Amino acid sequence: MSKSKPVFSSSIGKKLIMSLTGIFLCLFLVVHLVGNLQLFKDDAGLAFNKYAYFMTHFTPIKVVSYLLYASVIVHVIYAITLSMKNKAARPIGYAKYDGQANSKWNSRNMGILGTVILVFLATHMSNFWWKFHNDEVPYIEYRTDLATGQTTARELQASEFHDYQETVENNVQIVKARDLYKQVDFAFKNVALVALYVIAMAALAFHLIHGFQSAFQTLGFNHRRYIGIVRAIGVWVFGVLIPIGFAIMPLFFFFK
Repeated sequence: MSKSKPVFSSSIGKKLIMSLTGIFLCLFLVVHLVGNLQLFKDDAGLAFNKYAYFMTHFTPIKVVSYLLYASVIVHVIYAITLSMKNKAARPIGYAKYDGQANSKWNSRNMGILGTVILVFLATHMSNFWWKFHNDEVPYIEYRTDLATGQTTARELQASEFHDYQETVENNVQIVKARDLYKQVDFAFKNVALVALYVIAMAALAFHLIHGFQSAFQTLGFNHRRYIGIVRAIGVWVFGVLIPIGFAIMPLFFFFK
């Protein structure tokens, strides 16, 4: 322990941990986006509300969630620590240093991009995670005729809801759930919130384009044979597809 402690408290150790937590967060974004695609189903939110219940009650997923929260906290703390250390090491810039000529815009502004993303995360968690876990969302009942596949939905009063239920009666599937879908629909009628999400996804795109490749470089994956693949995944998957996928969701509900 005495030998490993200086490693992880050093700048190299902190960069290593930031890389590992960053890659873990990238993988989470992929899974989260796939799950949130349920929002686009034309079923009054049935698929999405089932997904929300599964993600908050399946034990392995809950364990991963706690790891996710820890990763976000560690990633942010180490990012701030390294940034402050770098500034302290060189409080006065070189006289002839031209940042624009020596580095890309997103690499020079990772702190600003990270701050925008952090504000977004706090807003996102308060609007959805907090309200869902503290019973501040509506309740809904779905009835699906298993013979025809037709689904009807009605809002439940608080007295009619006790917990998530999924039963079958007379060939009709009945699902009672917290209606997180309606909370999403309500929240994204707010133009300021939609604008924040779109801006945050733009910040996320620039953050990931630099951060994804940088993480693999820190881990030693910088060989010419595969650095092109890493760069392509960082740009097109994490810098384009995923941010656009998340940005489309608030826009979809706002203009729906």
